[in-house]
Amino acid sequence: MPSFPEIMHRTFFRTLSLLSPAAQGVLLRRYFDWWHRSPDPWKLATDSYEQQKYLATLQHLPPRPYRRIIEVGCAEGVFTHALAAAFPDAEITGVDVSERALARARERVRGNARVRFVRADIVTHRPAERFDLVFCSETLYYLGRAERLRRASARLGDLLAPGGVLVAVHPWPEAARLHHYLDASLPRLAKEVYTATYRPFAISIYGTPQAEA
Repeated sequence: MPSFPEIMHRTFFRTLSLLSPAAQGVLLRRYFDWWHRSPDPWKLATDSYEQQKYLATLQHLPPRPYRRIIEVGCAEGVFTHALAAAFPDAEITGVDVSERALARARERVRGNARVRFVRADIVTHRPAERFDLVFCSETLYYLGRAERLRRASARLGDLLAPGGVLVAVHPWPEAARLHHYLDASLPRLAKEVYTATYRPFAISIYGTPQAEA
């Protein structure tokens, strides 16, 4: 069961989602810029739980060629850096609302021309290209209400190229609610729930059909 501070945290973001998507995006950007006033506020680069989650996420990927990868909600690029190491031939895009976080992400992968970062939010971002692999981790609960989650889930699906794979990772059991919106529009290939940790999480894998020859 979520703690009282976590419940209040989620309530705050549901309240923000009463605003228009543009206004919500502005406030989220300011909120996360404030959080990133100090480097790595969630200890993503050093916490053993986060490292376990990253490793488990990569292990669940279907064995396919991934030429174009996007990470939605990349923060300071810790997992983006891991993706660049795991897929050295892929072009990788990291997306986040915080420019402060992205500045550190760019420093983390400095010199790697295959990795780029874009400041945008999931609800309004419409890139021209499509991706073979899409990651969305610890992000959807910031969007609040059902209508905003449906819109974000549709945007995630729109990012996928034919035969593409979407990976969603969120705390359990909240992931059951968050991933429900993805279940409504994308075929789910696999799901794994990790409970042997102080903060249980679920990994859901989705895929789109291959293009016809």
